[in-house]
Amino acid sequence: MAVKIRLQRHGSKKRPFYFIVAANSTSPRDGKFIEKLGTYNPLTVPATIRMNRERALYWLQNGAQPTNTCRRILSFKGVLYMKHLMRGVSLGLFDENAVQEKFDQWNAAHEELVAKREEAHRKSKQEKRQAATQESVRLVQEKQAAKAAARQAEEASQTDDTASDEAAPSAEEVSE
Repeated sequence: MAVKIRLQRHGSKKRPFYFIVAANSTSPRDGKFIEKLGTYNPLTVPATIRMNRERALYWLQNGAQPTNTCRRILSFKGVLYMKHLMRGVSLGLFDENAVQEKFDQWNAAHEELVAKREEAHRKSKQEKRQAATQESVRLVQEKQAAKAAARQAEEASQTDDTASDEAAPSAEEVSE
């Protein structure tokens, strides 16, 4: 039986949500699976991934083949790096304490990078919102200024008409 680590789609139409599962390669995409390893929500920014690293590592060490998307997810979560380090242990290059120390260093740096990305996304979203607000305020102010200028022009033309009526001599005065 060939085991694959793959995504199982859930969620409604145009709102995908995935389970990360270990399943027989011949079973249907949303069908029977051996074990649920985690979840993946691509709609959040950044995408939310929850995974049981130990069980994913177990399945990888026992020959499970991840799909391309799952390979990227496993790499992002550090499972493939842990598999690489565990191979070093089996070859006798270093012990499990060194593996755990290296993985903890990598995980700390990775979490910091993810936090920076989230902060940058939050800031850019806030800046876009402020720019849109400033643009709408500017447009409203321009409309108000245009209305005020039109009113002033209308009032000026009315005062000019009354002033010209008073200043212009009547036809009888001109004929005399």
